Amino acid sequence: MNHPAPQLKAPAHTFTQLLSSTRRGARLARLLGVHELRSWDAPPALTERAEAVVAELAANAVLHGRVPGRCFRLTLAFDPPTGRLRVEVSDARGDLYPQIVTGSTGADALRAGGRGLTLVTALADSWDCVPHPPSGKTVRAVLTTPVAEA
Repeated sequence: MNHPAPQLKAPAHTFTQLLSSTRRGARLARLLGVHELRSWDAPPALTERAEAVVAELAANAVLHGRVPGRCFRLTLAFDPPTGRLRVEVSDARGDLYPQIVTGSTGADALRAGGRGLTLVTALADSWDCVPHPPSGKTVRAVLTTPVAEA
């Protein structure tokens, strides 16, 4: 007997955009992300957290994932009934995976950078990094808001 394959429920709202691997592209990712979330009537608290996460992941893609002539991709997927937002940023550098700087002291503690993923860890419910064929990576973060706020 042939049974139909179960269908996975797709998020109610999705947005994907290729952006140049420049500071301007990272800024545009943040602005576009906020615009999309507001147009989807996402809760303001979720939108504010997502803005910081998108800004950090896009900045990391530009700073650490840049390959000349290659763009990075921003993807947002929002499911209003569950209040779940998935943020994905894909870049072309699959050989360099993100790492969180922990407990630095001395000269390293005074560095201007290196703490962004600590911010992502604090704002997102979870995040991870997976390969993005053929040679890149995707950093994914999941943010949720309580159903009462959604």
